[in-house]
Amino acid sequence: MKLVAIILDSEVLLLSSMIFLLPVVCGCPERCRCHSPSNSVDCSRQGLAEIPSDLPPQTLTLHLQDNQIHQLPTSAFKSVPQLTTLNLYNNSLSNLTPGVFHGLQHLRVLNLTQNSLHSLESRLFHSLPQLRELDLSLNNISHLPASLGESWENLTVLAIQQNQLRQLDRALLESMPRMKHLFLKDNLWKCNCHLLSLKLWLETFVYKGGITDSIICVSPDTWKGKDLLEIPHELYHPCPYPSLHRQSSQVPQLGADHQAVPRLSESHSAGERDHRECEIKPKPRPANLRHAMATIVITGVVCGIVCLMMLAAAIYGCTYAAITAQYHGGRLAQANEPTKTEGKELFDSSLA
Repeated sequence: MKLVAIILDSEVLLLSSMIFLLPVVCGCPERCRCHSPSNSVDCSRQGLAEIPSDLPPQTLTLHLQDNQIHQLPTSAFKSVPQLTTLNLYNNSLSNLTPGVFHGLQHLRVLNLTQNSLHSLESRLFHSLPQLRELDLSLNNISHLPASLGESWENLTVLAIQQNQLRQLDRALLESMPRMKHLFLKDNLWKCNCHLLSLKLWLETFVYKGGITDSIICVSPDTWKGKDLLEIPHELYHPCPYPSLHRQSSQVPQLGADHQAVPRLSESHSAGERDHRECEIKPKPRPANLRHAMATIVITGVVCGIVCLMMLAAAIYGCTYAAITAQYHGGRLAQANEPTKTEGKELFDSSLA
């Protein structure tokens, strides 16, 4: 009996320990809602200022939108290494350190919409090799680096609408060979010679079946309100390369302080000339293949109509001439027949 009692006490103790440890292993953060079948955790709209520290390690989807998170520490999500979807929509993030996403080897979807980001470090996404979808819309991003690492090779969806971008390096787009959807509208696009490479890349992207939205020019005034893809590329001039002579003229000579100010003004005027040369220079009569083809077609139609009218006139004239000739021929025949009859009677009377 004592042995049975000891066994029962051990089982009760083990059961109590399991009940005590269960919230620790499979628990849900206090202000979040967890859905076990899908391994998702919803901590949205809770006024959080930081990431909850007791997230379940098996979490696959984490919703942190509509909170008040201002910054993320390095390896902020190390407790959820299996995470595949992370939603940080509508927080107050202004800066992301390069190691913030360290350890998220399986992350595929990242939503950073409607924050206060101004720029992105080139190393920021190095630890996200499986990233497929990235949304950076509704931020204050004014510049993107030429390269964001090999992690962008698998990216299929990129959204950067409603930011402060003026230009976008073509090298960045070429580092995303699997891109299918690219959204760029409502930025401060400056449609000068520096944007020509973006236009050519987008034309190829759309030709291959890619989906994008409109890029509406904000400057210069010549193309303000125009869609970048609808501006003929013939109107763009390649950006001039700075010459060695111009660069040397911009370096002030030592010991000649009285000449430094004029040379600075010359370099400033040269910079203004470069800026003016870099703007789009519309031609008086731009060559447009579509307009030329339309002109040829219209001219051919008009010529065809004129030829048909001339043919109809010729047929009408020939018909009218034939009818007139037939009419006059009949009347002549009728006029000549009485004369022949009278001549025959006179001949017969003379023989008698």
